[in-house]
Amino acid sequence: MHGNSEMQKINQTSAMPEKTDVHWSGRFSVAPMLDWTDRHCRYFLRLLSRNTLLYTEMVTTGAIIHGKGDYLAYSEEEHPVALQLGGSDPAALAQCAKLAEARGYDEINLNVGCPSDRVQNGMFGACLMGNAQLVADCVKAMRDVVSIPVTVKTRIGIDDQDSYEFLCDFINTVSGKGECEMFIIHARKAWLSGLSPKENREIPPLDYPRVYQLKRDFPHLTMSINGGIKSLEEAKAHLQHMDGVMVGREAYQNPGILAAVDREIFGSSDTDADPVAVVRAMYPYIERELSQGTYLGHITRH
Repeated sequence: MHGNSEMQKINQTSAMPEKTDVHWSGRFSVAPMLDWTDRHCRYFLRLLSRNTLLYTEMVTTGAIIHGKGDYLAYSEEEHPVALQLGGSDPAALAQCAKLAEARGYDEINLNVGCPSDRVQNGMFGACLMGNAQLVADCVKAMRDVVSIPVTVKTRIGIDDQDSYEFLCDFINTVSGKGECEMFIIHARKAWLSGLSPKENREIPPLDYPRVYQLKRDFPHLTMSINGGIKSLEEAKAHLQHMDGVMVGREAYQNPGILAAVDREIFGSSDTDADPVAVVRAMYPYIERELSQGTYLGHITRH
């Protein structure tokens, strides 16, 4: 396993570490990205960085509870790895959280940021920002049955509910009544209609200062910033204000960015990952997966 001792210590409690703990993997993470961050992609990214916290694609509670596939499958080498859940039924989320903890996941994350129509029809994702009490109930239900961290990934607002007061009220409710101690904030609002998920990642303007202010106003909470981050230099600049940085599309489209993360972000003295060696290290994994019936294209499509 690639999880380090610090991560194991963190997993023993739902309390989040202080900003000064440079060994906390949440200081740098790769975002959950539907159709992209599957277990094959995560295995590859782990070869580039031993410390980066990796997130699964969003998995719905319905898929886990009623689906025929093993939606919680991952490789032990992926640690530290977090499961992102999509859902709004506290009991179903609690059931899935227990299953995920039993499978060894290091964190459970609730999706309150995806604006997709598919997601809204299932009453989860960004539309949940409009019902902070329900989000609090969902988080509390999961926290009551697991000891690993339960976190929330959200936006800075939805539709016309985009005032700073609205955002603060949401955080206050979910952290208070829901006892959530860590939030990942995508520094854009989400339009629940009129924009595609892709457009929602690009058209609403980024507002990093608002997220910085949120951290200042809630210093007791652990907060990570997400949205439009394209380099380690940018990540380090954000870390002057935030506890963690989450990188999305750039980590997938330019995975080489992870090669220096352990040294630049986590202070490791190890040599940066060599891209050629990383590709070669995928060969045994591919052979193992093929022997278990995995289609080659499911791996090489990345």
